[in-house]
Amino acid sequence: MSKRKLLVFASTFPRWKKDTIPPFVYELSKRLVKGFDVTVLAPSFPGAKEEEVMDGMKVKRFHYGLGRYETLASNEGILPALKKSKWNYFKIPFFLLGEFFALRKEIKENRPDMIHAHWIIPQGFVAAICKKFYGTRFVVTTHGGDIFGLRGFVSRMSKRFTLRNADKITVVSNAIKKEILTTLNPKLKIDVVSMGVDSKKFNPRQRDDSIKKKYKIGEEFLLFVGRLAEKKGVKYLLEAMPDVLKKFPKAKLLIVGSGPLEKELKEIHKNLKLKDSVVFTGAIANAELPKYYATADIFVGPSIEARGGDKEGLGLTFVEAGMSGALVIATDLEAIADAIQDGKTGFIVKQKNSKEIAKKIISLLGSKDKMGKMQKTARAELVKKFDWDVVSKRYDEILGGVGR
Repeated sequence: MSKRKLLVFASTFPRWKKDTIPPFVYELSKRLVKGFDVTVLAPSFPGAKEEEVMDGMKVKRFHYGLGRYETLASNEGILPALKKSKWNYFKIPFFLLGEFFALRKEIKENRPDMIHAHWIIPQGFVAAICKKFYGTRFVVTTHGGDIFGLRGFVSRMSKRFTLRNADKITVVSNAIKKEILTTLNPKLKIDVVSMGVDSKKFNPRQRDDSIKKKYKIGEEFLLFVGRLAEKKGVKYLLEAMPDVLKKFPKAKLLIVGSGPLEKELKEIHKNLKLKDSVVFTGAIANAELPKYYATADIFVGPSIEARGGDKEGLGLTFVEAGMSGALVIATDLEAIADAIQDGKTGFIVKQKNSKEIAKKIISLLGSKDKMGKMQKTARAELVKKFDWDVVSKRYDEILGGVGR
């Protein structure tokens, strides 16, 4: 019996090996190959192949401008790219047209049985338009940025149109579901299914003390991984460090990632005279991250609700860190509660509160030798809920039920 054809439609997808783009769409899609004939349609990018096969998936990249200017879907994502430069707004009409014509071509030539569109805007919106013309069913998955980060009348109408026409809607956290039902349509049926984490890769056995040698970490190892953007709240972690260093002068914080606030955060680092106690590593390839999580004592994710309402849709970095054996400190954002339960899978502090962050770091560093049981419990709980074997099975069932 031939497999049903699934077209994965996404704007965030690895461009090449050892990319720094978040790989969750890729990780899910490659696991769906067992049950579906999977084709991925993603944006072109300078240096990326137009067509290739990755882990059994046919990957096709559509053009939306002159090659060297096709940078809207970078490792930062579309929304951050728009915030970074107003010139990127001029690319939006071309991006939407490129998506539409590429999707139309794929539907007409290869006739997929269904589309899995990641993000309501723009992929879900384009899939909804194509459904009107060609009847191709689609499942839309929102990861949060399109719900929390896109406001205004046009965005709201586009989201309502997409959700009304979707055959299935999934969201990665209960907080996103609540937001959709409250602000867009209270009658929608929505399944909460997170993205996953590979528990074989994100594992305490990945510990690599050469990282400590590389960055001259003698004692306590603190870690942040993420984009250097407002909603990640990194400045509050930096402001917590002077108090931490008073108690643990040999502690060192690695800040892994890049983003629009990098210059501003380095200025804060300079003004606080943190010197070698905090190291900005820049972005690190996804394949290397498990070693960093597994070697760190504490992972701190000081996420906040940014101006304009943008905030975490879930926060898989917390799951990756907890699965890897690091103690996790997160903030009291609603979406993070799906992953981190205070005192069980990690610890919750108030957002935008440097003093509370410092207090919790100091407390955990002082008792880290006694936390082994909790670390094992946290990993077990996170594996049970977020391992890709569990998550991909749910998506396999949802996608398999569309159109039957």
